[in-house]
Amino acid sequence: MLSRRVLSKEEESQSTDAEVTKEDQDKINTFSRLHNRSKLLGEELSTKQKDREDLEELSTELELADEDELVPYKIGDSFMHVPLSEAQELLASATTDLETEVSTLEEELSTIKEEIDGLKAHLYARFGRGINLEA
Repeated sequence: MLSRRVLSKEEESQSTDAEVTKEDQDKINTFSRLHNRSKLLGEELSTKQKDREDLEELSTELELADEDELVPYKIGDSFMHVPLSEAQELLASATTDLETEVSTLEEELSTIKEEIDGLKAHLYARFGRGINLEA
């Protein structure tokens, strides 16, 4: 655990005396863009994971349905009545597609977090406490 202490006026002025070069500013801007992108991806990933849970629950419910029964299945903005076997196939396809999307989002988010960590390390080494990169 890191301990925090209050900086004296002299220490505070020393930590902010570092001149910001164009390269530093570019890294700060890149950090900001990546941070915003990671927040958006995190929200999208959370939504997709919730959708995946809903599809799994729906799949379990369909296992209890009669095989002769027509099942309402949402296609676009409309519900179509389809045979149970077709609904299960459509659901399996939707689940596979969603799994692929979740996997892609997780990989992209992981890559962005690695880039953010690298930028943080560089910027904190350069500016110390003179820069705040925590959200």
